[in-house]
Amino acid sequence: MENQQPNQGKQLKKKQRKQVVFRVNFLFFTVFLLFSTLILRLGYLQIVKGEEFVAELARVDEITINTTMPRGRIYDRIGHVLVDNEPQNAITYTKTTQTKARANYDKEGNQTSEDGMLEIAEKLASYIEKDDRRVTVADKRDFWILLNPELAAEKVPKEERKEISSDKKKTSKQIDREINQLTRERITEEELDSLTPEELKVLAIYREMMAGYAYSPSIVKSEEVTEREFAVVSEHLSDLPGVNTTTDWTRVKLSKSAILGSTTSPIEGIPKSHLDYYLSRGYSRNDRVGRSYLEQQYEDLLSGQKAVHKNIKNRAGKVIGTEVVYEGEPGKDLVLSVDRELELELEQMLEKTLRDLKQSSTASKLDQGFIVMMNPNNGEVLALVGKQIVRNEETGKWDILDYAYGTFTAAYEAGSTVKLATMLTGYNEGVVRLGERKIDEPLRVGGIWKRSLFNRFGRVSIDDVTALGRSSNVYMFRIALSLGQYVPGRASSIDTTAYDKFRDNFASFGLGVRTGIDLPGEVEGVKGPELTVGKLMDFSIGQYDTYTTLQMAQYVSTIANGGYRIAPRVVKEIREPSVDGIQFGPLLQETPINVLNRIGNTDAEIEQVKKGMNYVYYGANGTAARLMEGAPYTAAGKTGTAETFKDGRSTISLSHVGYAPADNPEVAYAVVIPHVTTQYTFQTSATTNNLVRSALDSYFAIKERRATEEQTSEVERLILPPIEQLEEKN
Repeated sequence: MENQQPNQGKQLKKKQRKQVVFRVNFLFFTVFLLFSTLILRLGYLQIVKGEEFVAELARVDEITINTTMPRGRIYDRIGHVLVDNEPQNAITYTKTTQTKARANYDKEGNQTSEDGMLEIAEKLASYIEKDDRRVTVADKRDFWILLNPELAAEKVPKEERKEISSDKKKTSKQIDREINQLTRERITEEELDSLTPEELKVLAIYREMMAGYAYSPSIVKSEEVTEREFAVVSEHLSDLPGVNTTTDWTRVKLSKSAILGSTTSPIEGIPKSHLDYYLSRGYSRNDRVGRSYLEQQYEDLLSGQKAVHKNIKNRAGKVIGTEVVYEGEPGKDLVLSVDRELELELEQMLEKTLRDLKQSSTASKLDQGFIVMMNPNNGEVLALVGKQIVRNEETGKWDILDYAYGTFTAAYEAGSTVKLATMLTGYNEGVVRLGERKIDEPLRVGGIWKRSLFNRFGRVSIDDVTALGRSSNVYMFRIALSLGQYVPGRASSIDTTAYDKFRDNFASFGLGVRTGIDLPGEVEGVKGPELTVGKLMDFSIGQYDTYTTLQMAQYVSTIANGGYRIAPRVVKEIREPSVDGIQFGPLLQETPINVLNRIGNTDAEIEQVKKGMNYVYYGANGTAARLMEGAPYTAAGKTGTAETFKDGRSTISLSHVGYAPADNPEVAYAVVIPHVTTQYTFQTSATTNNLVRSALDSYFAIKERRATEEQTSEVERLILPPIEQLEEKN
């Protein structure tokens, strides 16, 4: 028994030693595995992922910066500046993703973090003046909350906050929004009135700083920045993080023509109606964009290219520097086809005509007038003139407003000027032959008598040329009745497809459809809804559907050039910005001629209509006979008078189309003066005739004068001062 106990002790100790050895070995093995895993992991991170992490640590964000690149200039065809840019001092602020509304403070009121926007605004307010007229009540509420966070928190007690937060149907954002809304609503007028003039000044600056997006400079002040303000802020930029002094650009219109359009300001930014469109194209909300007409149509070219900067961040994500990748470039310059000198003379003529007409007691409904001149061979618009005459309530006098865009946005019954299209439709549809004679006499259709103005009661045999020259209504009625397969005695029975045939043919000339001009907002006109025989007859003489003045100019151009409908164009050339402000920049692109279609008529049919247009001016009984007497040029045209209505009252509207020279057209024209009078006289129709003669005289006089002046080469084309300023000096 005694020997057995020592043996058991030895075995127990031996077993314990084995366990210790095992545990130690297991520990060493575990440590070995852990170190191996660590080494493998470090190797993976360094060798496999090393470059990726190095790149991440030196992460660079490449973003587009909203710099104030000058927009492209706009010139007329001769080189006169119509729209320019004026540099002005500006103070901007750029916030980052780390920017806070205000700095942090400890219980003793000591600032414990970098300046926030509020502190920067307070410093900036000590250097510059800032008008607070644009500050809203909502701005004041937000600012009061920022200045008084503890008082603002008390506006919604804890119990009420707890009750709002207990609603499980609401998300945390909805809860915060509701509490914030209640806080704002409970700020009293007295509390808002407690904001001092100095605090309102800070608020005015602060709201502009808040308006911008991260890394996108917002303009704090650009109007009336004094030299002293600019210098003082520049000296303290190191104390004003995010603030910068720079040069901004303001758009300056040097012409009164409305088709030039306008741009928004940095304060307005992108219009809400176009917000998604511009944001998807890389714009910022506070970018200036074209608001209307040319500025809007050619925004992509005029706006230029923004600068691209790289923002370099440290490991904490803080921006520690920037690097310019692309400096940006100004917008392209536009050279228009418009001759502003000619346009000004036409404007003066039209203004005088409207004022003179308005003196008549029968001109109560007269309020507008239009003139369009264009090159019929390439579609270049030489002049778009529109005027409105309105009573000034303060002075009682008649004011004249520019309404150039009305040439393509306002449509009227054109009267007999459409008879050229009616005749060509008759030829094309086979219901009238070249030289065919018809009897002009009063026609009774549907119980109503319809007749020609020059032949109220007789019977006159006339051919197609004379019918156009003397403006026979009955000749056109007969074409319409034949097209509608009208049977005398059955007034309601016509083939209504005649309307489609008329409108399809008219559209091929440019009537009742968009012309394709490179300007927004063009209208087609109004198509009459009734499909009766009487309305079909009215249609044939231009007293049913309505057309714009530009459509009338395109229509007569189509006849003038031999049957090709060409889209009108206002922009003639696109150029690089001028380097020295003296000579034009290099030519980038010349706007090509856009032929939309060729009409279905033969050359012989078009020439026959041209003979009728010659008759108008030179025939013994032409409706504008002797109008061109003594002119050093020839012309061909068509007059028009339409019985119209405005405000429930019967009126007379006038129109006139044509081209010159008659044998080799280089200019086409259309004049429309709606609602000239409520009582027709033969003298009334002379209004548009006189405008046409004066307009053509001006066109050829300017052309002759320029032909004698020294012409520079294309390479040496010089920028000329604004024509309106030259006119004022003279």
